Formats: sequence, C-alpha cells, structure tokens
Amino acid sequence: MSSSLIERIRSIQDSLPESVKLIAVSKKVGPAAIREAYAAGIRDFGESRIQEAQSKIEQLQDLQGITWHFIGHLQSNKAKKALSYFQWLHSVDSLKLAQRLNLLAQELGVVPKICLQVKILPDPDKSGWTIQQILDDLTELNLCKNLQIEGLMTIPPLGLDSSEVIYVFNRTRELIAEIDERNLSNIKMKQLSMGMSQDYQLAIQSGATMIRLGTILFGERQL
Repeated sequence: MSSSLIERIRSIQDSLPESVKLIAVSKKVGPAAIREAYAAGIRDFGESRIQEAQSKIEQLQDLQGITWHFIGHLQSNKAKKALSYFQWLHSVDSLKLAQRLNLLAQELGVVPKICLQVKILPDPDKSGWTIQQILDDLTELNLCKNLQIEGLMTIPPLGLDSSEVIYVFNRTRELIAEIDERNLSNIKMKQLSMGMSQDYQLAIQSGATMIRLGTILFGERQL
C-alpha cells in the first residue's frame, strides 16, 4: 500500500506543469494514509465533511506546512468551524454564504482564501452560481473585505462526453477573464479549481491551476 501510494503520487506529480497545484482529496481516508501522502511530498489536502476533517486535522497537527482545503458543500451553520480549520474554501456557492463567511472571518480574525463555485451548465445535483448570477453579484461580493477571493471552482455535471467537459472548463476560464475585466479591488481571479480523478487532464489543458484528486491517489475509500 505504501509503495503504491507513493508511486501513484510521484507519477502524477511528475506529469503536472509547475503551474498546477495537486490537492489530495483525503475524505474517507485515515490519518495514516495522509501521513504517507505527506511523506511523498503532498502538502495540500482536501476534505468535504467538517466533522470528519476536524478529527483528522487535530491528529495531524505535528505535520508542518499542510494547507487544508474545504471542497464539499458548506452549510451555513458549519461556516464558523470551516473557517477555524481550513485555509482554503473552494465551494462558496452563494452571495448569502459569502456574506456570512465575511462576518465570521472578521470575528475570528482570519482571512480565508476563497473560490466561488459556479455552474456553467444546469445541474440539479450541484450548487453554485450560474454565469449571470455571479456577474450580477460581483459588486456585493467585492464588499466582502475579510475574504481573499482568489478564483472560481467548478464541477461538470455527470454523464458529459469529453467535448462537453472541455466546454465547461474553457467557459469557466473565460468567465474568470470576464470578471477580471471589471477591475474589482477585492476580487483577484488567479485560481481555477477544476478537474478530478476522471477529468483532471482535460482541466489542465483548459487552464486549471488546482486539481482535486482522490480515487486516483488513494484508491476506493472504505473508511
């Protein structure tokens, strides 16, 4: 297990452009496997459930230099805990949630890095802004001075073929350029968080700067 995990991590790391950050999605993965991934050079880990992540983060406090990324659906009542444990929140999916995080961040004295989750195509299984909604909300989002809004995150709907997935990724990249053209003081679109185990290579071709890989690294999770 150890050697194969290390081999998978190093094989993927060696194939990535320097501009792309690998986030190891460690949901349903125990602390021991996270330690192995850390030993193989991983420093960015993604979790999607606050309660599960809290326990692991506390157990792994001795590991220096880890950055924890929250990538799951964030419920408003879990926002304060998310800010307490994670440096990055990839799944901020509404103006209301962003405004709540902004108030809580001020209370806690933190400045989290944020990706705004967008839905390029209709998808009843995903939350997030439509293109028009996020353009309409930019002025209000720009007032969230306690959030470091860094970019966009997207997840294509299930069942798309490769050309449709590429469209979603390319359109997300174009949307970043459209937002940048507004020259908003507090919104700097530097990051494209997109691409998972099944489509990360397409995401990289489309300009992803952060990819979120779980199964391809850790295998099927059973925790």
